[in-house]
Amino acid sequence: MKQSKMLIPTLREMPSDAQVISHALLMRAGYVRQVSAGIYAYLPLANRVLEKLKNIMREEFEEIGAVELLAPTLLTADLWRESGRYDTYGEDLYKLKNRDSSDFILGPTHEETMTALVRDEITSYKKLPLNVYQIATKYRDEKRPRYGLLRGREFIMKDGYSFHADQDSLDETYQDYKKAYEKIFERAGLTFKPIIGDGGAMGGKDSQEFMAITDDRTDLEKWLVLSKNITSIDEIPESVLADIKEELGQWLVAGEDTIVYADGGDYAANLEMATSQFDPKAAYTEELELEKVATPDAKTIDEVAEFLKVDQSQTIKTLVFRADDELVVVLLHGNDQLNEVKLTNYLGADLVEAASEADVEAAFGVHFGSLGPVGLKEVRIIADREVELVKNAIVGANEDGFHYKNVNIGRDFEVSEFVDLRTVNEGEVSPDGRGTLKFARGIEIGHIFKLGTRYSEAMNANVLDANGRAIPMIMGCYGIGVSRLLSAILEQFARIYVEKTPKEEYKFSWSINFPKELAPFDIHLVPVNIKDETAMALTAELETKLRAKGYQVLVDDRNERAGVKFADSDLIGLPVRVTIGKKAAEGIVEVKIRATGEVVEINKDELVNTIEILNQN
Repeated sequence: MKQSKMLIPTLREMPSDAQVISHALLMRAGYVRQVSAGIYAYLPLANRVLEKLKNIMREEFEEIGAVELLAPTLLTADLWRESGRYDTYGEDLYKLKNRDSSDFILGPTHEETMTALVRDEITSYKKLPLNVYQIATKYRDEKRPRYGLLRGREFIMKDGYSFHADQDSLDETYQDYKKAYEKIFERAGLTFKPIIGDGGAMGGKDSQEFMAITDDRTDLEKWLVLSKNITSIDEIPESVLADIKEELGQWLVAGEDTIVYADGGDYAANLEMATSQFDPKAAYTEELELEKVATPDAKTIDEVAEFLKVDQSQTIKTLVFRADDELVVVLLHGNDQLNEVKLTNYLGADLVEAASEADVEAAFGVHFGSLGPVGLKEVRIIADREVELVKNAIVGANEDGFHYKNVNIGRDFEVSEFVDLRTVNEGEVSPDGRGTLKFARGIEIGHIFKLGTRYSEAMNANVLDANGRAIPMIMGCYGIGVSRLLSAILEQFARIYVEKTPKEEYKFSWSINFPKELAPFDIHLVPVNIKDETAMALTAELETKLRAKGYQVLVDDRNERAGVKFADSDLIGLPVRVTIGKKAAEGIVEVKIRATGEVVEINKDELVNTIEILNQN
């Protein structure tokens, strides 16, 4: 492929509106261009990477018997009304009308569509299981698009759906997908963790997320690639290192989720689902007499604890939430933070939100800060499991400016249910006891769900079982964010390349160190002077040889200065650059391996062997 025929509009500077390095490099290196807020065009280089990702997926899904199809993106709203999601999905759903004023949506996901397709064609358990997927564009009316491809209004997604007559069959396919996903992400070269996930708007029961880890940029050994005339980072002058650290630090660490993992075991979950070890046994403590005390101007846990000269662990925090049309009181221990995802999942309500102060005053006659569980009537009280262990606690007295001391569950108030509702903290013991919990940032790149019969029951997707009875099909759902994979790859494989000039000056710049299986081309042939007939003849000869060996080759045949060509080549980030320069008449070329920064001069006849050897290192 000739570079003069490609659309690769590189930029001299990083785009000013980019906040994460993946967005900045995708723009600067000419991989993508923004068409409107949250909507991007994938230019030729990006499209080649995406096609390689898709091919990896297709190969692995074929191994587990998944069959590819393509469903429409423009969907009748009637399908979503059947499932109930047309009214509950939220403002992110693109809604529109056709010329006949019929309601349509742009699909953000395709559970309803796939369920309807299978429902209308499959009537017997004998034709199950069925495992289908598509790779298609999805739409989400994101309120505030940001971070390039990571949070957009239009995105490419692989979504798969399996249909089963029994739970064992679903479990088997679920495990097949888990293994396939792990192979896909390993082939993509990503550092990732499978974690316990939240089903969210999909309505899944069991689910697992796959998160690409995004490390901070404090480890220079990881983020810098040194030219071969720089022996170590220690050699770089402090002033240059300071500039490099400043450059590394100006980019946000991408990742919408905090990943919680055990440093001594396999446990991993996102922060919304993570738990820690809990010992339900409490030491015996004598229950003291209930006492009402004045706490003027003390409303928060810290203020109350400070006023009463007690540790905050002796307090219980009272919150109120509205779950659909019901008020629910939630109790937490001390300064523990409520995990609203856990609460929402436990309550199973369509809408869970914090009650307003007006709601609380109307229901209980008290303002926030003095609210407590003692004396509350005809209201459901849910407590985090840690609350059960607290004896002689301090709680609000349901009178402004007052609290109770020595409150005990069972004697002074009752709790309907004790459940895990708190957000874990770094350093707590892992739930399996194998190490302590650590936090990291991550980008969600895949998610698998056991949907069960959530959609098949709502949409009457039934089959006849062996006894001739109609049973709802059991479903699984399996997604990969294809376009966001491109950003995740750049977040992990962007590097700062540091060079030392013949004048002993140090220069550095960002570039992409693509995994070999995903680079848009394998080799970049760069003839320095296209008017040099000998150099161009040698370039053509090398291109023919390399292509015959199966390499994908990009030839920079542009009439540009050498500095422009090298700068663009560094930005594009292909694994191998071969420079054809002044020694072309001698059959000598320069080979540069991007992953290591290694540069060697070799004879043209040794090029293929040299590339194969260097690529193995």
